[in-house]
Amino acid sequence: MTVTQLVTHSGGFHADELMSSVILTQLFPQADLLRTRDAELLTPAAGRIIYDVGRDFDAEAQIFDHHQRPNPLREDGQPFSSFGLIWAHYGRAYLAAMGVPEADVDAIHTSFDTKFVLPIDLLDNGAMEPSVAGPLSILTLPSLLGSLKPVFDDPSPTADDDAFHAALPIARSFIEAFVQNLAAKYRAQDLVMNAIADAGDSAILELPMGMPYRSALEKAEADHILFVVNPRGGDWTLNGIKLSNDTFEQRADLPAAWAGLTDAALEDASGVKGAKFCHNARFIAVADTRDAILEMAKIAVEEAK
Repeated sequence: MTVTQLVTHSGGFHADELMSSVILTQLFPQADLLRTRDAELLTPAAGRIIYDVGRDFDAEAQIFDHHQRPNPLREDGQPFSSFGLIWAHYGRAYLAAMGVPEADVDAIHTSFDTKFVLPIDLLDNGAMEPSVAGPLSILTLPSLLGSLKPVFDDPSPTADDDAFHAALPIARSFIEAFVQNLAAKYRAQDLVMNAIADAGDSAILELPMGMPYRSALEKAEADHILFVVNPRGGDWTLNGIKLSNDTFEQRADLPAAWAGLTDAALEDASGVKGAKFCHNARFIAVADTRDAILEMAKIAVEEAK
């Protein structure tokens, strides 16, 4: 079926239909994107996808609303917004269009749904309070996208539509970056798993470049690895491993005596010629050669143990 119209509601916008528009305009770039309350345009028809409006959810008829009762729910009982409905129906095709390898599509579809789509669904339905983000609630993505709406006294009759279309590429950049980072993690996984095997019982994991590694460490249950080293430009880095994305706590910190030191001061404190920098929070250090960074890593392991 050729899609010629993407139809959502006019007026103020929210993150769910904005994000849905990102997915649909990527898949159907030739279709007209219409923001309207015209009942005729909100009626299912050939070549038309309707979302976040229409008081019905019928994927076969290409209408994806969630405001009706009963509202569409996930298998676990959590509510969908239009974004969740569009992602469930079109997300895999979107990932394929973004160049995600076929073997990774299902896993990335699920991961993106859990980490990115579901929070927007819950917030849009009032099933999660913005206050869960604490002082950062105003900086969540839905809040930031909402801040792009026109001010209340903007006199332009097209203010809402203009703001929506200005916000669309911003929303697109976040979705594309998130997907690309998820895809990169899957690409990195084989490289990291091979490096873990090469490391054996060592507490130091050496990688050929900077790359995502924590999920592979967890998958391999490589709890014995405390630090990661890799080249970065002309230098080498020594990195701690966070326990999770929700904390700055690490499996092991770099030595306290190195904290905040650079160059000669760090060489003196560590006893390693070529040591260049250690962050005050003790999660990363830099040296000018591989030999120097490995020597620093061995000292860090000894102190941690």
